[in-house]
Amino acid sequence: MTLPDGSVRSVYDNVDKWLREAATDRLDLKRREADTIFRRLGITFSVYTEGGDPERLIPFDIIPRVFGAEEWARLSQGAIQRVKGINAFIRDIYHDQEILRAGVVPTEQVLKNDQFRPEMRGIDVPRDIYAHIVGIDCSPSAPMAQI
Repeated sequence: MTLPDGSVRSVYDNVDKWLREAATDRLDLKRREADTIFRRLGITFSVYTEGGDPERLIPFDIIPRVFGAEEWARLSQGAIQRVKGINAFIRDIYHDQEILRAGVVPTEQVLKNDQFRPEMRGIDVPRDIYAHIVGIDCSPSAPMAQI
């Protein structure tokens, strides 16, 4: 949202104005509401290695991430590339399994995974789209965010 000198990037002018005008307790309330909705809808993932309750909420920030036109052009190209890559991977897993034969991904990690569906072997899907919804990290630490 800010530049190295601390000034607000122009694409964030409206967000900055909103944050300055919003009461802190209102932002906290909206955050809690979002957490409750995510839990009710099951928008979670599991972490079994840390002990305790393995269910975690998908990370979510009520403050929107804003991209300028140039940033979005580059980011959207990367997102499209990743989605195509994911679908190509899934297609290969259910067809030729070249990635497994090449040893790029351990066979057991795929074929013994609870999400692997052997009944999908050899099934062609329209436009080779296996993953209709894909999450892509746009956080500052994600490689694509370094624009």
